[in-house]
Amino acid sequence: MLLPKRTKFRKFQKGRVEGLCGNLQTLTYGSYAIKAKSSGKVSAHLIVTFRRTLTRCFQRKGKVWIRVFPDIAVTKKPLEVRMGKGKGSPEFWMTRVHAGQILFEMDGVSLAVARQATLQVAQKSPFQLSFVS
Repeated sequence: MLLPKRTKFRKFQKGRVEGLCGNLQTLTYGSYAIKAKSSGKVSAHLIVTFRRTLTRCFQRKGKVWIRVFPDIAVTKKPLEVRMGKGKGSPEFWMTRVHAGQILFEMDGVSLAVARQATLQVAQKSPFQLSFVS
């Protein structure tokens, strides 16, 4: 599971995910990429699921670069606890994804295989994704 080694603060505010991405819109490492069409939040568990889906589609031949990292702790209070008494304990990690941001880069596979892998990842995603080459 992806999580930071240490953070400055134990608990974070949720914040909003709006607007376009600034500097993470171009290909850096690979030939193909998966780009977010809309904004949203992605948990560490979902990022690992996306990566596993990509490597299975590539049959362990290509290379995948993950361009997002879950660095925000999401807190949750236990079930059937009364209101008040402070904020809950950290439950899982997530990251904010803006529209236009590249999530994954791929290389070492054909264009058709990369497109097919993107379609499978897009089915598991809570927001819209697109293929970039």
